[in-house]
Amino acid sequence: MSTHITSDHVSAFEALTSGEYSNFALLSCHVNGAPAAAIVAVTEDAGEYRITPLFVSVTPDMALTDHDGVPAEGAS
Repeated sequence: MSTHITSDHVSAFEALTSGEYSNFALLSCHVNGAPAAAIVAVTEDAGEYRITPLFVSVTPDMALTDHDGVPAEGAS
């Protein structure tokens, strides 16, 4: 089976779940114009703060399916 999970996704997930880092935040944002929230990494770089989105929340217009097109909730 193919996957859309990249090594960057795995690294971000492992960093979030390891407990080794404390620079994560929940950020109110928009995804394609829809209200959402994102888990972000916040790092300081030369006096400026860099916000790197790691994962975004599901918005009402998103349809989460597996590779066969089956909805995540199992409904057809």
